[in-house]
Amino acid sequence: MADTADVSTPSGLDAYFKISERGSTVGTEVRAGVATFLVMAYIIFVNPSILSEIGFDTAALAAGTALVAGILCIAMGVVSNYPLAMAAGLGINAAVAFGLVFGQGLTPQGAMGVIVLEGILVTVLVVLGLREKVMDAVPASLKYAIGVGIGLFILFIGFVNGGLIQQGEGTPVEFVFPNSKGAVVTLIGLVITVFLYTRGIKGSLVISIVATTVVALIMGVATMPDSLSAAPSFSTLGEFDLGNVFETLGFLAAILTIFTFMLTDFFDTMGTATAIAEQAELIDDDGRIPDVGKLLLVDSVGAALGGMAGVSSNTSYIESSAGVAEGGRTGLTSVVVGLLFLVSIFLSPVATLIPSQATAPVLILVGFLMASLITKIDFADLEEGFPALLAIVLMPLTYSITVGIGAGFVMYTLIKVARGKMAEVNLWMWVVTLAFVVYFMQSYLS
Repeated sequence: MADTADVSTPSGLDAYFKISERGSTVGTEVRAGVATFLVMAYIIFVNPSILSEIGFDTAALAAGTALVAGILCIAMGVVSNYPLAMAAGLGINAAVAFGLVFGQGLTPQGAMGVIVLEGILVTVLVVLGLREKVMDAVPASLKYAIGVGIGLFILFIGFVNGGLIQQGEGTPVEFVFPNSKGAVVTLIGLVITVFLYTRGIKGSLVISIVATTVVALIMGVATMPDSLSAAPSFSTLGEFDLGNVFETLGFLAAILTIFTFMLTDFFDTMGTATAIAEQAELIDDDGRIPDVGKLLLVDSVGAALGGMAGVSSNTSYIESSAGVAEGGRTGLTSVVVGLLFLVSIFLSPVATLIPSQATAPVLILVGFLMASLITKIDFADLEEGFPALLAIVLMPLTYSITVGIGAGFVMYTLIKVARGKMAEVNLWMWVVTLAFVVYFMQSYLS
């Protein structure tokens, strides 16, 4: 008797990830995962270059960055079934180092504690179903401004770390024509990075870091470490302190600082997730992401886990679009990315070889890419443009995301009031605006 079973019924990986249902194959998903990993693997070297500034061990940061990214990419794929990869967020890590530690005087562990707390807060909001409601309270112009401001922030840090911008004589900062070997290496690296990226070469940022490091070695800017075969170190794991931010800044300032980092995670994730889901044609008829709660939950846990591991908040990466462009449509793509990150842990000792001049060009380019969101802001409209401009400009100039977001929120509400449009200001915006007013007036109120 002939077997009447439906041989077309998917099973195993195909059934779990709905690979055939979404018009993909296992081979396609694997290739997509490799593509995504190649375009975001630079974070293994860039994240340590930023966070080592606050005293954490470079090799341990590289190992921790790869470990946490690997775990979260696999979790995102298995839980949400979206081709969305995660890793330490650029911009947030810079704010941790230069804003919280150098700017506000927190200990490195205290800064990571802020990330843990904001991650826990975001997770609670997701579980309660409030995350999207809070996001809806903030106007689109300010959401875009946050991304642009952070982009300019890390671009500025790239120029500073590369030795092309320094404190001026009679001016706050000044451009330095390459007058040192380090600055020359940065400039060469920037040319390499832009050329490779412009040519659309996959893994261009990783290749540029390697190539610039070779240039740095030849010019004597970088030196070979004693050993590149040491066992991976995970000394940053558990390096967080939940109480330091309250002890250093006081209760109100601490709450607002945690809140502003939460906002950054909020908008970065929603924008990235929406863009990737649309590219993969996984949006429903109403323009929404099916089962978005699962995606948001993994992303929210990623923020807290990154802080607990001492490698800063982990978030969804827009570079996931590379995998989608290769045909990735399911969570198997993210699982492959995660496995590659776990394998790359054994390359973490190499991070000690990478000089800041090799990662600075990547920061500059990524900063530009983030700043491109500025085209979505209507600067011809005073109500939208001026608050957005304050947020954008003050983040890099003050080395503080908190100050930038706060100024934007307060000015937005003030202009609405001045124009007799108080009813257009959401209740949540009123609450946050008043909190920021108190934050800015702390010295007068104490």
